[in-house]
Parts: sequence; structure tokens; C-alpha cells
Amino acid sequence: MKPEWKEALRQVGPGFITGVADDDPSGIATYSQAGARFGTAMLWVSLFTFPLMAAVQEISARIGRVSGHGLAGNIRRHYPPGLMYMVVVLIAISNIINIGADIGGMAASMELVLGRDRLHLYPVAISVVSVVALTVLSYSAYSSLLKWLGLCVFAYVGIVFFVQIPWPEVARDTLVPRLQFSHGYLSMLTAVLGTTISPYLFVWQSSLEVEEQRNTPHEAPVRIAPSQARQQFMKIRVDTYLGMAVSNAVMFFIILTAAVTLNAHGITQVESAEQAARALEPVAGRHAFLLFAIGVIGTGMLAVPTLAGSLGYAMGEAFRWRTGLDYKPYQARRFYAVIAVATLLGMAMNFIGIDPIRALIASAVINGILSVPLLFLLLSIARNPKVMGRFVIPRRLAVPGWITAVLMACSAGLTLVDLGLSLA
Repeated sequence: MKPEWKEALRQVGPGFITGVADDDPSGIATYSQAGARFGTAMLWVSLFTFPLMAAVQEISARIGRVSGHGLAGNIRRHYPPGLMYMVVVLIAISNIINIGADIGGMAASMELVLGRDRLHLYPVAISVVSVVALTVLSYSAYSSLLKWLGLCVFAYVGIVFFVQIPWPEVARDTLVPRLQFSHGYLSMLTAVLGTTISPYLFVWQSSLEVEEQRNTPHEAPVRIAPSQARQQFMKIRVDTYLGMAVSNAVMFFIILTAAVTLNAHGITQVESAEQAARALEPVAGRHAFLLFAIGVIGTGMLAVPTLAGSLGYAMGEAFRWRTGLDYKPYQARRFYAVIAVATLLGMAMNFIGIDPIRALIASAVINGILSVPLLFLLLSIARNPKVMGRFVIPRRLAVPGWITAVLMACSAGLTLVDLGLSLA
């Protein structure tokens, strides 16, 4: 009999991987800035967004499991071609910018841990390792690797053992929202929502569920094998809620760490994950600094392939290419070419003088805007009997899904207004 912990690890899959991929270096920088600027006042967001994230990602997973096709493939089948092309182009722009920003954050953290890289080899090494991992490893081997890399996010939980925490204040600000109607607070709230509910996660999880289903003996799309519905739905529910719980717990601890170290010592501006890691050292000690920096590197190694892979799935499904991580590179050349090119373009951003902070801001704007039509498309597909048959999503998922879509629409509007004011 397998040890219980090995069996438990085998059961987690796309939901867990998607959840921990959400806490990428870009997200780390955003959450650190939230804690540095507003202390514990934004801890409530981690609790508030959990049911919304979990519902959206379960909807994405169900689409893949029921139809046997990812989100992009279903858009191609049921919506006008122009809409599909627009979605693919925006995902490509958003993901490549995100890849570049994440590689930059990882390289900066590697400099802090391993020493200065005068030849700029760190971005190249990160890109090569990411592409090779996706290209050479089978889906089962790569999935196992991602699960182990996902454990890096718990480095942020470990940081609290090195600092003093005002737990009564933390409990109050977690359970009771302390809203501020200032421009800075609302803009930061928009940024946190935008980096938490990201469009590439919808594409990645729906496609990865299809991949997981194909690689699990005796499983088939639920529309074809309705007797498997209960088992498959329960599997994705447990997996997805675990992943989203981990994602939001890590968000909570990053905000908390920045609040009790940086904000408490008057440091209120953090513009990158690297700066957050460096700022922790004098106020929380070398161990907290190392945990934070290593966490950035580990989550980045998870996020970069996820971003590149989700673009590969989106384009492959949209243009009817052979798509999937279990194919050899010569069997799915265009799928793997997209992954390689997207990663290399992201890497190139770190060599042509693009300000990584501006790249993060641009990525947040694009993600915030793109998430709105994708959420409405996601919900439309999930409620469409032509796609889902009799397995259209129930009300318990539809209601939080629509609430999320409306909130993200408001968030996108606020982002555009804020951008317009800044350019005026």
C-alpha cells in the first residue's frame, strides 16, 4: 500500500497547480505593496476573494471535464472567429508581458541569493529551464514536478515565525473589512483583484483538466460518460478548492509579512518582489529574507511555464493544432513553438531596457480588462446546453461566478479611469 501522503499528493492536480501558480512574482510584488502601504487593512481581501476564485476555477475545470475541450477550443466552436482571435491576441500580449516581469523578478532574487549576475545569465537560465521542462518531460512527470514546486509557496507561511504578529489586530482586519475610499486604496484593491483573478488561469485550468482526463485510465468527457460525473466533479472540487485555499493563504501571509515588517517600520513603497525581499532583511533577519527570495524563485519557476503553456493551449485549441504536454515536440511542433517563443520574448524584455515595473502595470491593466469578457464568455459556455449538455453549472456556481464578473467589470472600469487620470 502506498504511504498516505503519496496518495494524497497523487490526488491533487490542475486545481492545486493553478492555485499556487497564481502567487507568481508579479502577485508577490502586488501583495507586498498592499501590506507595505496599508498594513493589515487589506487582509480581508484574501478571505473575500476565496469563494469567488474557487467558483470561477471550478467552472473552468468543469468546462474542460464535461466537454473534453479547453476554454479556447469552446470559444472557437461556439462564438464568432473575430472574438476568438481577439481573445487569443490579448492573452498572448498579457502572458508575454507577465512572463517577462516574472523572469525579471526571479533573476533579481537569484542575484540576492547567489550573487550579482554581471553577464545577465539568470534570465537566460530561467527561460531555458522552463522551456526544457515543458518540452522534454511527459505530462505526468511535469505535473509531479509542478506539485513539488508548488510547495515553495509555503515559504511565506514560514516567515511569520521570525516576526512578531499583533494577532488581535490581524483577526479584526481579516474578518471586518476596513474600507478606505481614497484613490490609493481603491487603486490597490483593483490591482490585488486583477492579479488574483487572472485570465490565463481560466485557460490553463480548463485545458489542464482535459489533459488530466486523457491521462487517467477509464476517464472520459462527462458528456460522453455521464456515470462518471459525480466522481469527476468531486475530484475537481476538492482539488480546486485546495489550490485556491493555498493561493489565498499565501496572499494573506505575504500581505501580513509586509504589514508587520515594512509598514510597521515606515517602509510604505515596494515596487518589486526583489525590493520586498531586500527590505525584509534588516527588520526581520536574514532567514526571513532568504525564505522570501527563495519563494519568489520557486513560484516563478511554476508560473513562467504555466503562462507559456496556457498560451500554447489557447493558440493550439483556437487554430486546431495538435495540442498537449504528452505529445513529443515533433508531434506538436506549433504548440511547443508557441511555448518557446513566448518564453524567449518574455526573456528578451529583460535585455531591451523595458522598465519591469511599467511592464507589471501594463500587464495588470491588460489582465483586468481581458478578465471581464473572458469571465462572461466562461459563464456563457458553462450555462450553454450545447456545450455542457445536462451538466450546465448549478446555481451555487453561477451566482458567485456572475458576482465575480460584475466586480471585475467594475475593477476594469476603475483601472481605465485611473489610467485616464494619470495620462491627463
